[in-house]
Amino acid sequence: MDLLELFNKGGGFMWPILICLVIGIAISLERFWTLSRASVNTRKFLNTIKKALNEGGVQAATEVCANTRGPVASIFHAGLLRVDRGVEHVEKAIMNAGSIEMAFLEKGLVWLSTIVSIAPMLGFLGTVWGMIEAFRSIEQANDISPSIVAGGISVALLTTLFGLVVAIIVQFFNNYFVSKVDKLIVDMEESSVDFVDTLIEMEKEKEGVKAA
Repeated sequence: MDLLELFNKGGGFMWPILICLVIGIAISLERFWTLSRASVNTRKFLNTIKKALNEGGVQAATEVCANTRGPVASIFHAGLLRVDRGVEHVEKAIMNAGSIEMAFLEKGLVWLSTIVSIAPMLGFLGTVWGMIEAFRSIEQANDISPSIVAGGISVALLTTLFGLVVAIIVQFFNNYFVSKVDKLIVDMEESSVDFVDTLIEMEKEKEGVKAA
């Protein structure tokens, strides 16, 4: 039997399970595209910012951040806009921008987790309903022949099968995106520390020049 035939035999509960699959794949494609664009070579970008700061100052570094996509560039840009107010304001701006970027990176993942939970439950619900229908058929036929029992149970279990398949597929993508987001967050945190240290060193150099 092909998938379409199995789907049709599964009954009405197959449709919400299919909807879960479609939504899960749609969110996964969107997250894959977004997180792929958010990934940058953090070390290389940080070196570019340091070079821009040394050669063109804050304005040049700000332009580099504005022309670069990704969460790291966004939090650096927020920090550079507060440089004139001091390092403490820069750190606060970076923290606030980091929180916003984290929320953006994690967008949609809660729905993937929800689908992972709901799809098997819909499958189990469809199985219970199918078992009820199977036993009703046995009662109406007044016969418990193996063909009636096996056929009804087989149809009832199809929803559980499809529900588990959908949950496994969506769980795989969800775990992949969670690991991807975790890596981006670690990169953001490490690069932010290096960035603030660079600004502190620049401030010390300026103060040393003024004192001289």
